[in-house]
Amino acid sequence: MTQQIHTDRRPPLVIVAGPTASGKSDTAVELALRLGGSVISADSMQVYRGMDIGSAKITEAEKRGVPHYLIDCIDPEEEWNVVTFQEQARQVIRQILDQGRLPILCGGTGFYIQSVLYDIDFTEMDSQPDYRLALEREAGEKGPQVLYDRLVLADPEAARAIHPNNVKRVIRALEFHRKSGGQKISRHNEEQRARQAAYNCVFYVLTMDRARLYERIDRRVDIMMEKGLVQEVLRLRERGLTPADVSMQGIGYKQILESMEGLYDLEEAVYRIKRDSRHFAKRQLTWFRRERGVTWVDLDSFPDREAAVGFMEQGIRQQLEIR
Repeated sequence: MTQQIHTDRRPPLVIVAGPTASGKSDTAVELALRLGGSVISADSMQVYRGMDIGSAKITEAEKRGVPHYLIDCIDPEEEWNVVTFQEQARQVIRQILDQGRLPILCGGTGFYIQSVLYDIDFTEMDSQPDYRLALEREAGEKGPQVLYDRLVLADPEAARAIHPNNVKRVIRALEFHRKSGGQKISRHNEEQRARQAAYNCVFYVLTMDRARLYERIDRRVDIMMEKGLVQEVLRLRERGLTPADVSMQGIGYKQILESMEGLYDLEEAVYRIKRDSRHFAKRQLTWFRRERGVTWVDLDSFPDREAAVGFMEQGIRQQLEIR
């Protein structure tokens, strides 16, 4: 990281966020090369080893020598959640700053980003093992929609921000509601967001014409299939992973696995991956619209991505006072 004149004593942080297939990873790498930065992945799927194709994991060649963190951290059988991510990300940010480099948090998992930026306190959300196991058992027996419907009644705002199939987040919201005596996790999150950011942060969200974004999503799924997504899921299945594993609930893995179990054919699986990815992108955009202090970068308003990156670089240098 080039020389800084510190007037804001909070540590610096750059965030590059946006919907799936918007080009976040390439943008973060280019900024890192220009500013002496290192990239921290804020992606809930890229943490899993052996889950490369379906997560669109960045390759070594695409990293272009830029150090990357929180990728390939755990095996798919292991548990990973926002609390774990927050702890790991804090450590990595300190490590990057100690190296004299600029931390660049890159990804589309809004809650992960929020947990770091506002240093969210999760002590009130400590797990209740017995209750959680009962909910997990109920979801397994009756399907995730049963729990989601319960959340709609308890906290409709939280339900709108969570996909019905994201059993882990639905359960976390229901746990909080029960433990807090009926408080809403959505209100808790709003209170946490109202806190001052823990970092002197430059927060960019990439966007583009919706039709073009959806075309990019569809093409990305086609490329995943060409690269061997089916074979990747088959290897995971042969390891004993099932739809009950959190890692296998990710878009792409879930649909291919269900097709292998005979719920529908492969053509239908590909259709569902594209459809669900588009819906996911829409939810991501909705999430980031609620964030404070965000600069939206409409890629269609620049002649090319290099010009967009130049605009972002200039903003970072100005706010963080980097020479």
